[in-house]
Amino acid sequence: MLTLLFIVINAILIANEWFYLSLLPFALLILYLSLVSLEKLVYLVVFLVPISIPLELYVPSLGFNLQLPTEPILIIILVLFIFRLLYEKKFDRRILLHPVSLAIYFYLVWMFLTSVTSSLPIVSFKFLISKLWFLAAFYFVATQMFRKKRRIRWFVWAYIPLMIAVIIYAIIHLAQFGLFNQQAAHLSAHPFFNDHTSYGATLAMLLPFAVGLALNRKYSLPLRSLCWLIVFVVAFALLLSYSRAAWISVAIAGVVFIILKLKIKFRTLFIVCLIGGAILYSYSSVIFMNMERNRQNSSKDLAKHIQSISNIRTDVSNVERLNRWKSAFRMFCERPFWGWGPGTYMFNYAPFQLFKDKTPISTNSGNMGNAHSEYIGPLAESGIFGCLSILLIVIITLYTGIRLYTRAVNHRQTRILILSATLGLITYYTHGVLNNFLDTDKASALFWGYTAMIVALDVYHVRKLEETKKSECQAL
Repeated sequence: MLTLLFIVINAILIANEWFYLSLLPFALLILYLSLVSLEKLVYLVVFLVPISIPLELYVPSLGFNLQLPTEPILIIILVLFIFRLLYEKKFDRRILLHPVSLAIYFYLVWMFLTSVTSSLPIVSFKFLISKLWFLAAFYFVATQMFRKKRRIRWFVWAYIPLMIAVIIYAIIHLAQFGLFNQQAAHLSAHPFFNDHTSYGATLAMLLPFAVGLALNRKYSLPLRSLCWLIVFVVAFALLLSYSRAAWISVAIAGVVFIILKLKIKFRTLFIVCLIGGAILYSYSSVIFMNMERNRQNSSKDLAKHIQSISNIRTDVSNVERLNRWKSAFRMFCERPFWGWGPGTYMFNYAPFQLFKDKTPISTNSGNMGNAHSEYIGPLAESGIFGCLSILLIVIITLYTGIRLYTRAVNHRQTRILILSATLGLITYYTHGVLNNFLDTDKASALFWGYTAMIVALDVYHVRKLEETKKSECQAL
């Protein structure tokens, strides 16, 4: 009876162009999950993340932005998480005191301090709060979800369906202009992704885990076939994204995979890198001259598009990125310790641009993105310790992932999970040199989710395997 009444009233309101009552079932679902299971609410967010849309796209005059429908739900998760911490007081200390968690605390504490000293405190505190709701859902709650190993795969499976839908939407959109069209690829996934770089970064992060799912021998043949189809679709979409940074990141993840499979020792790798670095340095002037001679711009031809990666002379995208980096370093030199405040780069960098560095897409209004680097941006916004804090998270997580992979011998499925998450993160660690998307829900869901997987695998699964093996040896 209530359902019929709702349908009638909603039909009348829709006929009068009032659509908001249609959101009531969704709101009731969120309320129900909030009361019953915080973990299921996280799964719901992960499921919806690929199709989230910025509020400013429809209401540009608001003065703030949210990703709908995900960020309002993330705010609810943050509030419930804090309430649970204060009320239950029984969050696993092994997670709280894990080296990755300690690095995250340093990252957040320093961000808080530099928000206090920020040139625009309101902007910085908004930025900090958004980081908190990403971390609460995708790291802290997720680590508790991952006590059961199968939930690690469920997390990625939750992300995949609507991401595939976005890929199909992007391909159909792109097909109108020709599949291999570099210009059309920039906005092929709009409005779900702002541009092809964020789209490519997400696809690159997803690809290693999609391969990991396909290698799961416990899946039935039809399900494994579906997984390989997903791998093909994601890889094809990555190719069509024309995101050079994403292509490079996948290539580097592939190199790391080969190094791990060949069991090359760190000492050998360090010596090779040292020799390689010395050779590159000795020929640096020649390399730089050749890069300056490169006039190949972005192109729909894949080979030429790859060649344009090293064009630092005429490729507008590359030159503008260098302009942003130079501006960030000048900002850092003026405020090397505290920085200008988290999230404030785009509002402060204009006076630090030099005329000779500007490009046709340069702007003084701060409406064309930020520092285009996950490492250089914090250097300008939070000083030297801001940069070190994100590097610390990267180094400790990467070390933990590789250490776990080498320790989980004879446990194929666990190793695949570790490798999938680690390689997925490596794609973003690499991509983060050239772009930064951790202020978005799409990248944060996978980035912090993969980080939580590595920590949970360390605390709840690999150590348990080692303890079981040790007990068996003692029994013998």
